[in-house]
Amino acid sequence: MRAIEIAEFGGPEVLRVVERPTPQPGAGEVLVKVLAAGVNRPDALQRAGTYPPPPGASDLPGLELAGEIVSGDLQGSEFKIGDQVCALVTGGAYAEYCVVPVQQCLPIPAGFSLVEAAGLPETFFTVWSNVFERGALTHGETLLVHGGASGIGTTAIQLAVALGNTAYATAGSDERVEAINRLGGIGINYKTQAYEEVIKAKTGGRGVDVILDMVAGDYIDRDLKCLADDGRIVIIALLGGAKATINCGEILRRRLTVTGSTLRPRPVAFKAALARALRERVWPLLESGQIRPVVHATFPLEQADRAHAMMEAGEQVGKIILVP
Repeated sequence: MRAIEIAEFGGPEVLRVVERPTPQPGAGEVLVKVLAAGVNRPDALQRAGTYPPPPGASDLPGLELAGEIVSGDLQGSEFKIGDQVCALVTGGAYAEYCVVPVQQCLPIPAGFSLVEAAGLPETFFTVWSNVFERGALTHGETLLVHGGASGIGTTAIQLAVALGNTAYATAGSDERVEAINRLGGIGINYKTQAYEEVIKAKTGGRGVDVILDMVAGDYIDRDLKCLADDGRIVIIALLGGAKATINCGEILRRRLTVTGSTLRPRPVAFKAALARALRERVWPLLESGQIRPVVHATFPLEQADRAHAMMEAGEQVGKIILVP
């Protein structure tokens, strides 16, 4: 099969097309012919050498895909050979074939193209796990998302709004703020506005209940100022750095929570539970048209370097998809 390999750690130019043996599924796994694969920030971090795959995972990048099941162990699942699915994987989606734990597969939502479906797993698994489970966002509460125009951001905004919440989101240009507003969120240009001041003004001084933060660094102390009493910050990435100086007195006085998680190294059983929750709570919203993934661009598999360059330039609103 053709695949995209990281020749050495570095910029997008280190991605190269290679021939690899087609992987073989084991117990509880299926082989999927990849028809579209999502591009995500962790792929770029792996390429740069700062986010190695967990033990046992493929060294090829790619954390989500849509395609057709061609072989494998289907016992205990709803699927059969020939079914089209989308799936979360720990690596290997930048290829023509990928091995997937069958419990991490989900059916393509009715009315969705394969390109759209390939942009679902990584963002929806991440948002559901961190905003609605770890962050415990409940109906009627308020959410602030940093990186609101990213795949994660556009997903979090739409899900929060669809489930009866108000969603604020930061972005780095007026065009991206407008994109957030079109999704039902309330955009804030962090380059021209102090987002903590905007949040206080728009919430009447109360603050928000949950913050989904992929920046960290010096954002965390600013985030504390944005939280309502009993509010929760959930950190999912460290684009602004791993270290922060914070006012712990705020946490004590107002019963605030600072937490975080990474999805990739979690066991199959954990991801399977997320898949079941998504099937029950989110797939009906997708199939009814209340939520739609935002696809910014598609590239042929062999142009993965261009896709990475676009993502790192911050040009996109929503997802970038590779098509073998």
